[in-house]
Parts: sequence; structure tokens; C-alpha cells
Amino acid sequence: MLAIVQLPPILILGPISAYYFSVADPTSAVIFLVYNLVVSAADGFLKPIFLGRGMDIPMLVILLGAIGGMILSGIIGLFTGAVILALGYQLMVDWIFRGLSKPEDKAPSAKSEC
Repeated sequence: MLAIVQLPPILILGPISAYYFSVADPTSAVIFLVYNLVVSAADGFLKPIFLGRGMDIPMLVILLGAIGGMILSGIIGLFTGAVILALGYQLMVDWIFRGLSKPEDKAPSAKSEC
């Protein structure tokens, strides 16, 4: 459940590693801790790369959509909220740019209508 909320893995794996030091031999506990640190570091730089791939939508919009969707609809809303807010953001940006680039007023043509 906490992985779906996109918390860093070290928040979960840190206490588990501490517990593992108390019940296992030191060699396997150190290997487990190093593995957890590698996974957390990889998650820290791979997640933004994969989430932002091919999109020009700010990450804040995605985050707000995911949080709002989770508040309103639970686990399903986590995904649908981000998609709906991203689509709304993209439509708003398109409408703004379309309004800024209005076609020039048609000037009277040089041809006379006969």
C-alpha cells in the first residue's frame, strides 16, 4: 500500500534493515542494508526519469492529480486523478495558445468584386 503512494523505499526498508540486524548474522544484514540503499538510490533518480518521459506537463500537476484522485477515489483515483488533471492541463494550455495566436483580421482584398 505504501509503495503505491510513492513514498521512498528507504522509509520502509530502513526499519526492516534495523530489525534484520537484530535477528540475523551481521554479514547477511550488511548485504541486505547495502541492497536497500542501492534500491532507494535507484528509485530516487529512475522514478522522475520514467514518470516524465515524453510529457511536457509539470510534475506538480501530476502530483496534485494523484493526491486529489486518491483522496476522492482511493487507489483507482491515484491513477485516474493524475490522468484527468494532466489532460485538463494540456487542454487549458492548448486553448490559451490558440487564443493568443488568433488569425489576423482579414484585410479587404485588392480585387474588386464585379
